Amino acid sequence: MTGPTSRPPRRSALLRATTVVAAVVPLCTAGWFGWRALDHSDPAAATAAPPSAVQSGAVQSGSQAPDTPQSPPTSSAPSGSTPTGGAPTGTPTGTAAAPGDTPAPSAAADLTGRTIVLDPGHNPGNFAHPTEINRQVDVGNGHKECDTTGTETDAGYTEADYTLDVTRRARALLTARGAKVVFTQDGDRPWGPCVDERARAGADAHADVALSVHGDGGPASGSGFHVILPAKVVAGKADNSAIVEPSHRLGLLLRDGFHAATGEPYADYIAHDGLDTRSDLGGLNLSAVPKVFIECGNMRNSADARRMTDPQWRQQAAQGIADALTAFLTTH
Repeated sequence: MTGPTSRPPRRSALLRATTVVAAVVPLCTAGWFGWRALDHSDPAAATAAPPSAVQSGAVQSGSQAPDTPQSPPTSSAPSGSTPTGGAPTGTPTGTAAAPGDTPAPSAAADLTGRTIVLDPGHNPGNFAHPTEINRQVDVGNGHKECDTTGTETDAGYTEADYTLDVTRRARALLTARGAKVVFTQDGDRPWGPCVDERARAGADAHADVALSVHGDGGPASGSGFHVILPAKVVAGKADNSAIVEPSHRLGLLLRDGFHAATGEPYADYIAHDGLDTRSDLGGLNLSAVPKVFIECGNMRNSADARRMTDPQWRQQAAQGIADALTAFLTTH
């Protein structure tokens, strides 16, 4: 180490200049030959590749490739499905399916001119109106309660609150695609409406399709979601013959799209491969437009309850619903 009073001798300006020139000239010459060699051997290599594009807003909440709408197969069971109640093979339970598992229409599909009725199951105010909601109404092949209170998680998160949140999220997605979205209730009614009024909402709105959103109250040991399809009912005031086939097609799209968006497995305590056909629901018996129900999960099951109380998962649920409705309206 050199001390403070012991400096190295200075070189003259001429010597310094000579040294610099001697060092620079060979380097420049070598660089020129290298560039010429590169330029003549591979012109493309001499041009720097542009940086990869970064898409603004490419990732939305609740997506896997993010939020790609799903267009499921037309068969009643998806490719690679497991026995009843299982998720499709290779898809981890409770995680979103990998991108491209099912063909998908564009998330930006134009739904201008289309009308969709969303039916948030139950009503937060039903608890305070037992007389009104217990009134019996005609559903064609029998009578049912006007409405019910719905279920809830062990922690008290109600089905009515869940359905309103998810349908509002789905409405935002569908409206952004140009659709007109009509609600049967938006937390703006003290109770109800009754199931027969909910069923009429599709015809009253001149809707193309309707969907009723629910959370199930099954046995605590059971988990998973399922879609309820209408059975053909021609009895009394009910005749849903015209909507059974398109409703079943909608149900397949919804089952596969919801699973792809959320990773939720098919219900292992009810239904078959995530599908259940029923003739006892006024909302399906009396509907004049294609309609299905979705039970998004079992709120009495601790794992399902954790998912359904997570806002991010609810956004995924809304995405699966919106994408399935979009696929239904743009592929037929």
